[in-house]
Amino acid sequence: MIKLNTNIDSLTSYLKSKNWLKEDEVITAVEKPGEGNMNFTLRVLTETRSFIIKQSREYVEKYPQVAAPAERVLREAEFYELIETVPALREMMPKLVGLDRENSVMVMDDLGNGSDFTYLYQEGKVFLEEDLFAVIDFVAALHTSISTDTCTYKITNCEMRELNHEHIFNYPYLKDNGINLDVVLPGLQKEANVFKEDAALKEEVQKLGKLYLEDGNILLHGDYFPGSWLATVSGVKIIDPEFCFFGLAEFEIGVTLAHLKMADQPKDIIEKALERYKNLADLNDELCYKYMAVEMLRRIIGLAQLPLEIDLKKRVELLTEAREILVN
Repeated sequence: MIKLNTNIDSLTSYLKSKNWLKEDEVITAVEKPGEGNMNFTLRVLTETRSFIIKQSREYVEKYPQVAAPAERVLREAEFYELIETVPALREMMPKLVGLDRENSVMVMDDLGNGSDFTYLYQEGKVFLEEDLFAVIDFVAALHTSISTDTCTYKITNCEMRELNHEHIFNYPYLKDNGINLDVVLPGLQKEANVFKEDAALKEEVQKLGKLYLEDGNILLHGDYFPGSWLATVSGVKIIDPEFCFFGLAEFEIGVTLAHLKMADQPKDIIEKALERYKNLADLNDELCYKYMAVEMLRRIIGLAQLPLEIDLKKRVELLTEAREILVN
């Protein structure tokens, strides 16, 4: 596999070999388009345009010690191909320009300078209702327009699901998993150990993990949280569906609600999100809340930490609430 880098000469040579750069087109600059975790991603600028190039490798870009399926970018490309027939979805995502299957490289159009919604984790930041509704309307449209009834091809994305499964349902509960949570927040490790040693809790988490690995009937984004929502001059956009698969809406919406709670959003914002979705699509509330609980647990005591500004007391409250949902 060719491993792309920021060297303009080698990048020019590669892009021209794929006919993604015109013969007389000159790269003027390259830059990192955002704080992505999974892949090597670059914004390429020429004198006349800009575009995004993304390569997936056999490890997580931010955590090279964590192995990951090298072909994950191909699953993301399949997602873009499936949504191409649905204008409401297509207009809110980048367009696939080119794909190099051999080297797991994808080229997309550039949505322009924007910022993701991880600012919501900052203290006092509140989700604007119009942005919240844009995010919910997109995912409801996705779940109701692309299913096993509407297309013959089903994305299973088994390897990425297995990776996600490990980090959601197993890794956070291992006694010695190499994470020192006191580095994240002093006192968190002691509190986390209580949940790591809770047999009843872990049993319920494992049941949900098995269900997550089963195929469902509707297309999910697979990682629907503030880091995948982008604020641009042309409105809210959705990016990074590399964890996509045909599964359960309750997993997707549970994850979204968990992040709103960890971002300490007002209760009415969370209620509006759920109500908005349920007005547009079917949802099993109980199962949704269970996946919400699992996501709160794994984000607070697992490896994939967020830039949360909530204090230790609030984190323990969320962990306790999650246990109540799962066990009681």
